[in-house]
Amino acid sequence: MGKLHEIFPSSPPAPRARLLVVDDEHSALSALQKLLESEGYRVWCASNGEEALQHLDEIAPDLVITDLKMPGINGIELVEKVRSKNPSIPVIVVTAFGDVQSAVSAMRRGAEDYLSKPIDFDALLVSIERALFHRDLRAEAEQLRRQIREQKEEGLYGLVGSSQAMQEIYRTIRQVAPSKATVLITGESGTGKGEAAKAIHMLSPRASRPFVTLQCSVLAESLLESELFGHEKGAFTGADRRRIGRFEQAHEGTLFLDEIGEIPPSTQVKLLRVLQEKRFERVGGNETIQVDVRVIAATNRDLAEEVRKGRFREDLYYRLNVIHIEMPPLRARKSDILILADHFIRRFAEENRKRILGMSEEARAHLLSYAWPGNVRELENAIERAVVMCQGQRIELSDLPPSIRAQNSHSEVRIPGSSMAEIERYAILQTLEACGGSTKKAAEILGISVRTIQYRLAEYGLRKRRENNRGTESHEGG
Repeated sequence: MGKLHEIFPSSPPAPRARLLVVDDEHSALSALQKLLESEGYRVWCASNGEEALQHLDEIAPDLVITDLKMPGINGIELVEKVRSKNPSIPVIVVTAFGDVQSAVSAMRRGAEDYLSKPIDFDALLVSIERALFHRDLRAEAEQLRRQIREQKEEGLYGLVGSSQAMQEIYRTIRQVAPSKATVLITGESGTGKGEAAKAIHMLSPRASRPFVTLQCSVLAESLLESELFGHEKGAFTGADRRRIGRFEQAHEGTLFLDEIGEIPPSTQVKLLRVLQEKRFERVGGNETIQVDVRVIAATNRDLAEEVRKGRFREDLYYRLNVIHIEMPPLRARKSDILILADHFIRRFAEENRKRILGMSEEARAHLLSYAWPGNVRELENAIERAVVMCQGQRIELSDLPPSIRAQNSHSEVRIPGSSMAEIERYAILQTLEACGGSTKKAAEILGISVRTIQYRLAEYGLRKRRENNRGTESHEGG
């Protein structure tokens, strides 16, 4: 076993890796736990898919090993749910000998590898090392892409875009990230509020600590309190064990409360107390728990209006709204559409194991002319669909969702050139013409800076000619 690291020389040593093992057979689960712990791994066990998903939130495992045949949530469904929650976590599935069809199905759903029962432990260790090695390679590649985007001022961590509106967002995030201040992020659904929260966390001194997310709108009042503060065994029907809440999970890190405007009044009171005093009690418990957590909240509602209508506490609103960030809708940053589209193409092509080099001119034109009511999330879903439907190396108009294809069904869309530079040139020149040559108005419409337009015009060799034309017109008019 000492030669495993010679097989993967670039991979970091694995003794500290956190593994989640899922199997409904207790004896197999216990045996696998002991063997893996003897190799230095930190191992958590779950006897079914539901329990595994709870552990997924609480321990953030580096890798999941799951049996394929289980009651309730089976292995294939668990693979999908893990990838939905965190695509970076590799999953290894274990299946009965000869059930290759199910294993292939799991691989298509995103599993990293599969092994047949009875498990060859040496083969499992190699599979774990390989999966962790590939995970680290993907993380390094994404980090390099992120650094390149930041150097080109085209992104910041999970946020992508080079428009003037996004540049202002980046500046605000960099400025507030080192502080302990609570941040309220507002904006329409799908504008990237969650990505902005992650960027704040990753640029803060808490970056190495947990980033914990809670979607407030999907839980009933009683469950919401349990999720936030945890509960003691026997606190209510079904509470068969103590549960650690999100505040405890996020200790010394960041807690992101998404859709904060949906929480009921009684929970608002308790949340305000935690923000003020940094302490709380679990549901059904008497022990006071002290935490150090930075809270970032987000909502697509107008919280000031909710306060005026008496639906949201004014004191909680001011406590949350220490720093306010308003995420712009995609229609206000049109110049970012193709940058985002290319970013999503690379990501989904890699996830679906496809080689896609770009998009046709017609497809790009329709993306630019569409209104994007669902914002960046709608664009992301559209590109994922296009990547899945694409049969060649280039996404065509027919691969895009019907709503986008129909946008210009009654008018022919023609933009000369198929490269991003050519389309950008066309957009700038057409907008300038529509604005009577005003770079300021064109910059506002395109969501970029006046300086960027002036720089591009100089690149096109048009700036001097436009200035000369204006001078001639002025002379003739005089």
